[in-house]
Amino acid sequence: MNHLLLDQLLTTTRSVRKRLDFDRPLAPEIVQECLEIAIQAPTASNEQGYHFVIVSDPAQRAAVAAHYQKAFMIYASMRSQTPRVYEASDPRAAHANRVAFSALYLAQNMARAPYLVLPCVEGRVEGSAAVLPQASLYGSILPAAWSFMLALRARGVGAAWTTLHLMFEREVAAILGIPDTITQTALLPVAYFLGEDFKPASRIPARARTYWDRWEQTR
Repeated sequence: MNHLLLDQLLTTTRSVRKRLDFDRPLAPEIVQECLEIAIQAPTASNEQGYHFVIVSDPAQRAAVAAHYQKAFMIYASMRSQTPRVYEASDPRAAHANRVAFSALYLAQNMARAPYLVLPCVEGRVEGSAAVLPQASLYGSILPAAWSFMLALRARGVGAAWTTLHLMFEREVAAILGIPDTITQTALLPVAYFLGEDFKPASRIPARARTYWDRWEQTR
């Protein structure tokens, strides 16, 4: 195993927004190939309740993207009322504005992506106060969704992990004919990306939030 290449893949797979190449055609076979790889991810009790809705029709993409954009504007308004303030030493501080602008760009242009991919899973957990069923449900699809993004990245294709459309999950389900028994978990615009200079992001070090044997007990 080439750890250098594997580590590079894991540390440079980004949510691509402004660098998605909306004008370059992307063969559907590549998307399907990446999904076949993604489903090797773990699922609770090996139930394999995953489903993937790929939206390629321009009218359907526009309809779904319109709900995402509406949700984004609601979210942006909420964030403007209670802005997040970072300490100067926080690695997130230097990139806050750039992330905000790229998120707005994606909201305005999501319909241009050749594919919108919705990872879904069988079952619902609304009203459940128990942690176990929620963890099992989402744990049976989110690993596959991330594996899908990694497989895309290895082929020069980008995606952005978004969830804001879930404010209007029922409306999107109606557009796409998704049954009420199915949970949507994300909305991934997929396209080739521009450039090759992705690098590790500035993060709060894992060591700063790693505890041994007891909460907040460091080594």
